[in-house]
Amino acid sequence: MTRKKSTSAFEESMEELEKLVELMEQGDISLEESLKAFERGIKLTRTCQQALQEAEQKVHILLEKNGQQTLEPFNNE
Repeated sequence: MTRKKSTSAFEESMEELEKLVELMEQGDISLEESLKAFERGIKLTRTCQQALQEAEQKVHILLEKNGQQTLEPFNNE
């Protein structure tokens, strides 16, 4: 996945998560709908956490090579 696609996927996930939180905070949805929204929110949260961890790894790779900024291949497993 390219960086632009990854970034927009992250941003889209965050936007959807924010909308779900707002919807649930309003309290105007049924218990069943709340549970579905919660489940979707958990999935979005995990997706966002993974994207942030990958970004953190990339930054770490760039900064930890003998104090010099060097590019290293990133293993995206």
